[in-house]
Amino acid sequence: MLTTAIGIEQLIEKVRRYNPDAQVELIRRAYDFSAQAHEGQLRRSGEPYLAHPLAVAEILTALRLDVPAIVAGLMHDTIEDTIRTRAQIEEEFGKDIARLVEGVTKIGKIHFKSYEETQAENFRKMLISMADDIRVILIKLADRLHNMRTIEHLDLTQQKKIAQETIEIYAPLANRLGIGWMRSELEDLCFKTLKPDAYAALADRVAKRLEEREEYIREVTGIVKAKLAEHGLAGEVAGRPKHLYSVYQKMEAQEISFEEIYDLTAVRVITDTQMNCYAIMGLIHSLWRPVPGRFKDYIGVPKSNHYQSLHTTVAGPKGEHVEFQIRTRDMHRVAEEGIAAHWTYKERGEIDERDKLVFTWLRQLLESEQDLADNRQFMESVKLNLYSDVVYVFTPKG
Repeated sequence: MLTTAIGIEQLIEKVRRYNPDAQVELIRRAYDFSAQAHEGQLRRSGEPYLAHPLAVAEILTALRLDVPAIVAGLMHDTIEDTIRTRAQIEEEFGKDIARLVEGVTKIGKIHFKSYEETQAENFRKMLISMADDIRVILIKLADRLHNMRTIEHLDLTQQKKIAQETIEIYAPLANRLGIGWMRSELEDLCFKTLKPDAYAALADRVAKRLEEREEYIREVTGIVKAKLAEHGLAGEVAGRPKHLYSVYQKMEAQEISFEEIYDLTAVRVITDTQMNCYAIMGLIHSLWRPVPGRFKDYIGVPKSNHYQSLHTTVAGPKGEHVEFQIRTRDMHRVAEEGIAAHWTYKERGEIDERDKLVFTWLRQLLESEQDLADNRQFMESVKLNLYSDVVYVFTPKG
């Protein structure tokens, strides 16, 4: 199935929505440069190759990235897949954009299953580039996401290899950077590729259960909205189904059946202030009995990727378990955009010092390599660090 390609004017409109003063002519120039470079090239799907960089740039707009990142996204494959060079990009677009394109090109050459000296060193270089300019890895993540969205056009061996690499490296990396929606989509796409039968069966069962639960969640959200209005608290309340791979993980990790999963849908409450978050949690606990051991205060103690929210599960109407996530609008933006929500640039393109604090874990990882005996240990340390709070259940054979 062919994907629907976005056009350049649609892309520019998306950029303007969050950046009204964007240098749109620079984006158009990058589009023309990429169009000429990829002229005559087709993807495995039969689409013009240009559809891919356009899709990557569109994903970057979802992260509200700056114009240089959008431009680099449009040209990210020109050095690797065409006769264009870094020097040409630098001459036409400047050093900053050329460095971004070259950085993404270098990441693309890393083979994560190899522990050869050169591969480990390349991975170190990738981490260094991430710690200095996160836009490089954000572009690569967008590239991998679109490739996973269109992976059915590759042969099965390639599909399995790419999906395995994605579930081991890129999904955990998106999680570490706090980009929850991207992590979830990558995980589900890998699940579908690596375990197609399990994916199809679970998708069917979840769809039927959600249909049954729709009225129940509507009842719950209605009660909460009325309670907030009664107490003069502002808040948006909505149900949100959990992504399939998280359900699969829970079943595997806890060795439980699908029938024992009670929280397929979480209710999210988004409000204005941190104080409101705790007040709303108190109101929810006054409505229904909290389930012991299911309360987590990620506002007081944020996750390492800066995620903040209150999580609680209650025995709702009819005694059925309902999970709530309560956060402010700013916290929600960080939960959706991750590190990109923190990222600010001075006019010279330098990283603000306060934002460098976000990458403490990357710096520590790079420093830890001095204590590791060989490249295999270093690569294993990378994977362990990425996985931190995530359990993955696929073996190398899928």
